Amino acid sequence: MADADTWTCDQVADWLEKNNFSQYKTLFRIKHKIDGKVLLTLSETDLRQPPLQLAILGDIKRLMLCIYDLQSECNSAFPINSQENIQYRKNKGFNSSLKSKRRTKISHSDSEDSGSGDDNEYLPRQRYHSDRSPRPSKHLDSEIWKTLLGFLYAFSVFLVTSFVMVVVHDRVPDTDKYPPLPDIFLDNIPYTPWAFEACEVIAVCLGTIWSIVLVFHKHRFILLRRAFSIIGTVYLLRCITMLITSLSVPSPHLHCEGKMYGDIWAKAQRTMEIWMGMGMSLSGVRTCGDYMFSGHTVCITLLNFFITEYTPRQGKYNSYYLHMLTWVANMFGIFFILAAHEHYSIDVFIAFYISSRLFLYYHVLANNRSLMLRDKKRRRIWFPLFSFFESKCDGIVPNEFEWPFPSLETILLFFRKPSVKKQ
Repeated sequence: MADADTWTCDQVADWLEKNNFSQYKTLFRIKHKIDGKVLLTLSETDLRQPPLQLAILGDIKRLMLCIYDLQSECNSAFPINSQENIQYRKNKGFNSSLKSKRRTKISHSDSEDSGSGDDNEYLPRQRYHSDRSPRPSKHLDSEIWKTLLGFLYAFSVFLVTSFVMVVVHDRVPDTDKYPPLPDIFLDNIPYTPWAFEACEVIAVCLGTIWSIVLVFHKHRFILLRRAFSIIGTVYLLRCITMLITSLSVPSPHLHCEGKMYGDIWAKAQRTMEIWMGMGMSLSGVRTCGDYMFSGHTVCITLLNFFITEYTPRQGKYNSYYLHMLTWVANMFGIFFILAAHEHYSIDVFIAFYISSRLFLYYHVLANNRSLMLRDKKRRRIWFPLFSFFESKCDGIVPNEFEWPFPSLETILLFFRKPSVKKQ
């Protein structure tokens, strides 16, 4: 459909028949000789007034919607109002007529300020294009080297986070002077000693599921890049919030003492312990002071969102029960964090909100090319590497899966080749 401007009159007639307007084939093809280029310049006024003068209002509206869709498809290769789009339409030969009509129509409406329904006659093509659901991307290059850079970004952020956790541990307020703050949830739920380990078990299970999805997903390197970018950015924000405000411990069972790592080498050693243990108590890592906001909530929430986003939602391989399982695991994980009295309720709420919003914001931008090009300033703040990582993606990454390992026949053929050469 992207070459509709090159259609002949016969192809326009075929298009009319395909869209259930066969009664107008003779009118368009023989009487008025409307080819593809002319079709793309038609407006609702052209359909209403002579010489076409269609008599059925429903046909006029439906045909105009089909023309809008056709215009959008011809225009989808370039962002609206970009220099490339203007040059493209000039080269195709129908830009000048649309531009002159639009200019005439807008100046006419500005001067007379009439409230007619045709004021935006030459603008709805953009509206219909922006309201349509994003399409699958046509450019899905693996770009493994970008994935490696994403890994280095996340790796560096985790190291910085581990060091900040050591710093805030030294700044933890004295529990005798600063008792736990009032918290509606923690004050009414009894302390459960095993709950925090249960939350980490859930995180390990979700991480295993996500690893399996990555192994069999056809576009695994794009998914990894996005995971590194989002997780790294969220944990970088967490470093800032931890440094800004030091909260008192949320429960008396947490025996925290500040000023434990005075020497820089002691801090570096403790940083490596936290990093290698991934900050998990299952690995023997216990930290204090890193309360704003919950890193465990960030982890299980993002794992849940990535699993539900990149597994099929409909069709033959619908993963409905898997999605329900991950959401239930996410909610139970959050409950266990609170039941363990390891974080204030506000820590968990903020962690869930920031993680989910940044995930959705990233994917809305990545799946919609026009938003990606328009929202540059905020994107540079929240996702510094977004433009770099998503430069080759212009739509939704489809959930396509493949067997990543070589087949038995391929392995046997590999071992047979040397013997064949010797013979």
